[in-house]
Amino acid sequence: MTGDHAARVRGEAIPKERVTAFLGGSGAAPFRGAGNCATSHDAASHTRRHRQRRRWATQVVMTDQLARRACEERGLAPPADVSPAAMLTVPETDIADLGSIIAAALAHSPAARALLADLERDQDIPEAAVQDYYTRNRDRFLTPEALRRGVDPFAPTEPSDVLPYGHVREDIAHALRHAAARRAFFNWLDEARADVEYAEGYEHPGDPAHQDHEHRH
Repeated sequence: MTGDHAARVRGEAIPKERVTAFLGGSGAAPFRGAGNCATSHDAASHTRRHRQRRRWATQVVMTDQLARRACEERGLAPPADVSPAAMLTVPETDIADLGSIIAAALAHSPAARALLADLERDQDIPEAAVQDYYTRNRDRFLTPEALRRGVDPFAPTEPSDVLPYGHVREDIAHALRHAAARRAFFNWLDEARADVEYAEGYEHPGDPAHQDHEHRH
């Protein structure tokens, strides 16, 4: 693929200018693991970092475009346009849990956030799964007083040492739905981007077909 397009999503072109605008407006280099792979400051290393940074940005912009299509297909209200000048603020925990590309895409793209929220509404968490989580993670449900006393949550405890199931059930169910929605988002993105065509120099930063590749996100 040649011309002024960074990629084509189901035949629709993503102009290189969108990638450039994102890089110019994000206010920062790629997040940890986003192809920022060299530590030396020679010209070759700088060029390599620049290429990987551009590839990383292409993935973020492409994810936004795919999410816009998915929102249309699901009948979701059109999200507000992305402002390339907006600063990205991504929690470190999201980068660790999601990888820098998806974490940045969710920060950058209202469509991606809308899709994730819709996927979360789709998740049906069985009561047995919520109860099992409560049973297996009793250390998370000790009362503050029990924590201060150093109570072993997996040894016999007094009922008053552990928060009652009914008090934490909704929080557990919400956390499990959120985790399931993130997995569904990963699966959706893997499938949606399978047919994306990239221009030379705009491939995925982990694609082994180019010399700079790194299998990190």
